Amino acid sequence: MPLNIAVQMDPIENIDIAGDSTFAMLLEAQKRGHSIFYYTPAALTLSGGKVVAEGTTLKVADKVGGHFEISGQRRADLSEFDAVLLRQDPPFDMGYITTTHLLERIHPQTLVVNDPAHVRNAPEKIFVLDYPDLMPPTMVTRSLEEVKAFRAEYDNIIIKPLYGNGGAAVFSLTPGDTNLNALVEMFQQMAPEPFMVQQYQKAVREGDKRIILIDGEIAGAINRVPAADEARSNMHVGGKAEHIELTDRDREICARLAPELKARGLVFTGIDVIGDVLTEINVTSPTGIREVARFGGNDIAAMIWDVIEAKGGA
Repeated sequence: MPLNIAVQMDPIENIDIAGDSTFAMLLEAQKRGHSIFYYTPAALTLSGGKVVAEGTTLKVADKVGGHFEISGQRRADLSEFDAVLLRQDPPFDMGYITTTHLLERIHPQTLVVNDPAHVRNAPEKIFVLDYPDLMPPTMVTRSLEEVKAFRAEYDNIIIKPLYGNGGAAVFSLTPGDTNLNALVEMFQQMAPEPFMVQQYQKAVREGDKRIILIDGEIAGAINRVPAADEARSNMHVGGKAEHIELTDRDREICARLAPELKARGLVFTGIDVIGDVLTEINVTSPTGIREVARFGGNDIAAMIWDVIEAKGGA
């Protein structure tokens, strides 16, 4: 039975369809006959106890330069949909958090993917802290002295925003780098929250694995190899995707996470593994679907819709 779905995402005209996971999900939804109502986060309103959005009917096509058509602008009550896809990108700021509070008012009567309460409580670099034995040495702080002591102990370190995405403002510092004081000062002035410091993992030169889990089960993986002049492997900043086979350690990490992902209603999750350590658990708007398919892997968009249809009553 076709579903009536809504998608909350960034402006569709700006996406790169070759690597956009939301777009892959929309293509599959349309293929299955589901109707799609599209709106951006700024169009979300709580009024008279109802969560509504100003949006349009959306049709998509896998065609560069002609990948979408919108029509029938209208104000819709989101509680009347079968499912809502929560798919805007971070930063995970107060605007994003407010979105989760509003969408929580319609879930689970209207299925929101991922569960907005657990998205709010499990941002990428916070949820992962529940598994310290799987992680590299890690610290969350605003203290310059703590960062200095951490670098003295671990030599090469990474400093990154606690609520960023796509590799933005991620810095690698070696023992002799004299920019540490200024860099910490910049982070302190940039945002009121702490930032994350981790031991640099040399294995990143061989790649940073993105493993995708659907309802807690392994669905596929790619390896993201940083450019020669980069410490970051994110594809947004030039990382190269390549095929990868999972190791026993990768599967052990996934098995540890699976029960909690499922219990939290995190249908679509992407975890990052460097060497033998877990660095992030991505629950806001994970990516990697199209890259996995490009290397002959599973049709992850279809796997996601199988779960949504089962949960949403199709």
